[in-house]
Amino acid sequence: MLRPASANSLCRARGVFSAAIMFVVLFAAPPAALAQILFSGYTWQVRSGIGNPGKNTFTADNVSVDANGYLHLRIAHNHNQWTTSEVFSADAFGFGTYEFQISGHPELMDDNVVLGLFNYPTADPDTTNEIDIEFATWGGQQSVHGNWTVWPAELQAGLGPTTFAFDASPAADTSTYRFTWTPRQVHYEALNGWTDDAAGLYQSWTFAPPDYALRIPQHPIPVHMNLWLFEGNAPTDRQDVDITIARFRFVPECIFADAFETVMGSCVLK
Repeated sequence: MLRPASANSLCRARGVFSAAIMFVVLFAAPPAALAQILFSGYTWQVRSGIGNPGKNTFTADNVSVDANGYLHLRIAHNHNQWTTSEVFSADAFGFGTYEFQISGHPELMDDNVVLGLFNYPTADPDTTNEIDIEFATWGGQQSVHGNWTVWPAELQAGLGPTTFAFDASPAADTSTYRFTWTPRQVHYEALNGWTDDAAGLYQSWTFAPPDYALRIPQHPIPVHMNLWLFEGNAPTDRQDVDITIARFRFVPECIFADAFETVMGSCVLK
């Protein structure tokens, strides 16, 4: 889901806005995965290697699925080095609802820890076609952990990300975060507990720009989940981190007849 922009074509500029402060995160297209896992009925590639964001060291050792079927993403200190984690879906997903159920309190993470749940392409131009849920204070520069960001569909002058920062403080030890992506808008929700409906809703935001075709992604994108260190800095408390994602769910949006077609009984983007 901060650093000066770079000319490196493998890096991606990503903005986070809070008050009058702008931070930029660099992302690189994930390197070839060395492993894969099954989680929530989908196949996920597990990232390994050194790269952005933050020139972190990603390792498959920090990714696992437990006996309950829950995904664990970890940051760990091994052999005098901090290592991080990321998985990305083998499939690309289109319009629909993306739901992540979390156990624990990501809003209590260390200021240097970032949890990202997001769509992110590997072939499109940098700074385009991305929809983010991120938990981070960006090194303590932001007072709240919740960040929702939509990146434009096209790389054009004057087009940039739109971000909504919120207090991600669920009352329960479990929480649900989702966004519904349609051709014209992206609607976000944060909810207490694990729920597939509106029960426990405590925060929401809708991004519905008039120039939606330019500012909202319009084609399928893989899903990523990562846990990393802001600017590669160690946690200020020097503690390992373990985040539990209990479930990922995708529900395709099939009401847009002009954008979808039926393939073997499934609703897919044309």
